[in-house]
Amino acid sequence: MTGVTGVTGADAQGGQMAGSPATGIVISDAVDDIIQSIARFTRAAAALTDTDVQAPSRLPRWTRGHVLAHVTSSADAYSRLLCQARTDHRGSHRAADVAALARAVEEGAVLPAAELAGQVRSSLDGFAQAARTMPTDAWKVMVTAMAGWRHPAWYTLRRCLRELETHHLDLDVGYRTSDWPTGYVAWALGDTLAALKARSFPLASAEATDLGLTWDMSADGPALAGPGHALLGWLTGRAPADGLVSDRPPTALPMPPAWPQPPVPGWGRDS
Repeated sequence: MTGVTGVTGADAQGGQMAGSPATGIVISDAVDDIIQSIARFTRAAAALTDTDVQAPSRLPRWTRGHVLAHVTSSADAYSRLLCQARTDHRGSHRAADVAALARAVEEGAVLPAAELAGQVRSSLDGFAQAARTMPTDAWKVMVTAMAGWRHPAWYTLRRCLRELETHHLDLDVGYRTSDWPTGYVAWALGDTLAALKARSFPLASAEATDLGLTWDMSADGPALAGPGHALLGWLTGRAPADGLVSDRPPTALPMPPAWPQPPVPGWGRDS
């Protein structure tokens, strides 16, 4: 397999794109993508009954109620990051944030379906409004994820879109990897493969046959090819390797690590 075709390394990894050198993305387009993803996610949430939300999701030990509560709390956390960027304020201690998020998920998971759907819509709409009204210069301010790694405020848009698209799949309501928007798949696949390459993940190359993109990865390991959404689904632990083509037997495929990983190239960690 050949090297990356059709994009530069920075573009494939969510780095700077032409036309928006200060932020790395076209903000208006990224916000539009999130608004569309919010609409899909909240429609799915609104259709769930009380019985539905207490049924298992695709995530181990989590109900659909857990997934909805998690997305609600995550959207609130992303809104706080944008607020911090506006005021250039570092915010609260990460350990407290992590504990509060876990507690909010457990408490929210048992709520009635209508209340959960209302909360998730309110939180996501709040994030969208914060993004729409964000001052241009604030997008460059550095903020810190709960895991400790830092990134510019504009990367919060990437994180929110990834949250929505991944957890819509996790709800197990018929949304599939093939339903993921092509633009999301192209970015998230490049970002994921860059992070795995930095960890020396034993995959020689990955080819998204429908996107015309190939990534050279490691000096050893299998070469893997297939539709971009199927590759991303497997790499993120959301789908089996069915439909992917490799030069090695299926049993030789490595096990992807927990996902998501910090972005590569990254912006460091808080001390």
